[in-house]
Amino acid sequence: MIHALSERAAVGTSRKDILLSQAVYLRDLLRELVLRDIKVQYKSSLLGVAWSLLNPLFQLLVFVFLFRVVMPLGISNYGAFAFSGMLAWSWFQLSMTQATGAITSHRELIRRPGFPAAILPVITVTTNLMHLLFALPLLLIFIFFSTGQLNVTILALPLVMMLQFILTLSLAYVLATANVLFRDTQHLVGVFLQLLFYFTPVFYSAQQVPQKYQMLYQLNPMVHIVAAYRDLLLFGKMPNLMVMLFLALAASGLLIVGYRIFMHSRDRFVEEL
Repeated sequence: MIHALSERAAVGTSRKDILLSQAVYLRDLLRELVLRDIKVQYKSSLLGVAWSLLNPLFQLLVFVFLFRVVMPLGISNYGAFAFSGMLAWSWFQLSMTQATGAITSHRELIRRPGFPAAILPVITVTTNLMHLLFALPLLLIFIFFSTGQLNVTILALPLVMMLQFILTLSLAYVLATANVLFRDTQHLVGVFLQLLFYFTPVFYSAQQVPQKYQMLYQLNPMVHIVAAYRDLLLFGKMPNLMVMLFLALAASGLLIVGYRIFMHSRDRFVEEL
């Protein structure tokens, strides 16, 4: 009996070791591939990673000119207001666009035996998260010079970012799978994101949407995520916790569904590619 118990303990220990080694392998693989993507993206570029700051800054200048000079929206601290929404939206938009081709653009990796294909959408979302993190200090400087303070509610920002990560990754799995089976997906995603941009309060306030359209407007999860960023960074208050909890539950459920769809279809990836 003692011998049997020792065998079970050995089996249990070995399983834990296997799971731990797999987790370490996936962590290291994720880190290396994210770094590779960032290096490739800015290879032979004189400014390198600085482009992750310059791109949103140029966009911000256009927004400030249009909506403070040409068509004033009457929003105080508009530079910081638009910049915060723009960074959150850029992370989502770029992740969706690139995740759609996460499988089709990595044929050599997909064809390698034993390669964990499910990590590819994670790499895409994480790489674009890094771009947001590169630009975040600049946003905090904008906020400080606009408002004269940084609110303690900023400490809750990682929770909102985690929520956006889960939501974005869940959709990334679905889009990456769909694009392997239906190549028109990448074109449809581009059109949809262009439309969704105008239905997300990036350069305007959600309160400016007429009341009769608010119920439909609130169905867009990015409305609540962008609002959560601004609540924490600009307004010094916590976002609506009930809305955030509902989004977290919905995003988690969608992640499970998206991952299962991806894993169920992965055997067809090599055939379709």
